[in-house]
Amino acid sequence: MANTLAKPLPEAKVTASATGSEAVDDYLKAIFQLSGREERQVSSTEIAAHLAITAASVTNMLQKLAASQPPMVVYEKHYGVRLSKAGKKRALEIIRHHRLIETFLHRILDYPWDEVHQEAERLEHFISERFEERIAAKLGNPEFDPHGHAIPALDGSLPGPEHQALSQLRPGQTAKVASVSDKDPEMLRYLATQGIRPGIPLTLTERLPFQGAYQIRIGRSPKLALLSEPLANAISVEVK
Repeated sequence: MANTLAKPLPEAKVTASATGSEAVDDYLKAIFQLSGREERQVSSTEIAAHLAITAASVTNMLQKLAASQPPMVVYEKHYGVRLSKAGKKRALEIIRHHRLIETFLHRILDYPWDEVHQEAERLEHFISERFEERIAAKLGNPEFDPHGHAIPALDGSLPGPEHQALSQLRPGQTAKVASVSDKDPEMLRYLATQGIRPGIPLTLTERLPFQGAYQIRIGRSPKLALLSEPLANAISVEVK
């Protein structure tokens, strides 16, 4: 386990024009999340869909991020974008802030897991590094947030492997819930009523022919639940 209280390595100074707005942080975070651990090139169309904005707005921002000092992205029109070293570092800082805040709200302030994402979205841009370290220490330096997502360490490392979507399981296959998407509060409330959380074992009993539904058994109980395809795609699992 990474030492999340270790002093971070020295870094190049990033200008206010590069990271001085919530919008910039949101772009960097979106590119990081869309690119995956293989750090593939991400298209403007993907970013526009992820952030629910126009492709023209994305192109304009990417050009600014590529021209900032230091550059936050490596961008070639029509070929996609990837984060620069400085951009990746900033994205990981914001993701660390976000997931620590979610964990603090859930564990210490008793927020339900369907409410912490929006609060963290507001606060992630504004907390100091000292405040972040105090939160981490108070929580015992957690590796995962309430939704099962890995919390980046100060050195930028991410614990745990990547996982597959529940929708990729074969009938009869058992897996443990690794994480669930935090984007839809209604979905999280539904999963809570079904007892589906990180760490819970699930067995795909049948892939039903209508509307792409998935029938699953939760834990060792005889209880069965039906999940839609979007919901099955929003649940990541670790195959046993």
